[in-house]
Formats: sequence, structure tokens, C-alpha cells
Amino acid sequence: VQLVESGGGLVQSGGSLRLSCAATSGLIFSLSDMAWYRQAPGKGRELVAQITTKYLVTYADSVKGRFAISRDNTKKTLYLQMNNLMPEDTGVYYCNAPPYADQGRYWGQGTLVTVSS
Repeated sequence: VQLVESGGGLVQSGGSLRLSCAATSGLIFSLSDMAWYRQAPGKGRELVAQITTKYLVTYADSVKGRFAISRDNTKKTLYLQMNNLMPEDTGVYYCNAPPYADQGRYWGQGTLVTVSS
């Protein structure tokens, strides 16, 4: 299983970014709940948003109303639309399937998001 995140960058506070996560073979994407995680400098990795196989979504309180997770099963791709970004959103963003995340498996390189004030 390989997960490749992209779309990060440097953005000013209040700006937007759209992250993508492409899943390679080995993961039955359409049958997998998927999630975005982030790790801020000096902190542990935290769950940001999750989407189930039935398209049910949940968000961390800190991003509710600003971020939107979505998925395209035909492209085996997970997305995270991030709006009204704030400096505290800065960090490396990763995607994973929660069961694998809990086992510490299949983490990709992540994509760096830097929000300047």
C-alpha cells in the first residue's frame, strides 16, 4: 500500500488549499474508511477529518466549518479542501485508512502546509 499526498504549500492566513491523496494498489480504496491527519511542529499527529465508505464525515472541532473531506473512488483519491486557513493549521498533512493508522502502518511522506500570519 502506498499513499501519496500532494497539494501543500505556503499560504497566507485566510487562504485556501486543496490537498490530494492518491492510493496505489494494495488498498481497496472504495471499501476503506479514509482520513486526514496532521502533525504540527513539535506535536503529535492528530486526526483532522474522516470519511467512511458511506460518505459519512467527521471533523476535529478545530477545523469544523473550514475544512471539507471528500473522496473519488473511481480515481482512488482522497481530498481535503481547506478554507480560511489559520497559522495553527500549519503542519505536515497525511492521509491513511484509520485501521492502518492505528497500527502505525502505511504512512506516506505527507505534504507540508505552512500558513503565515
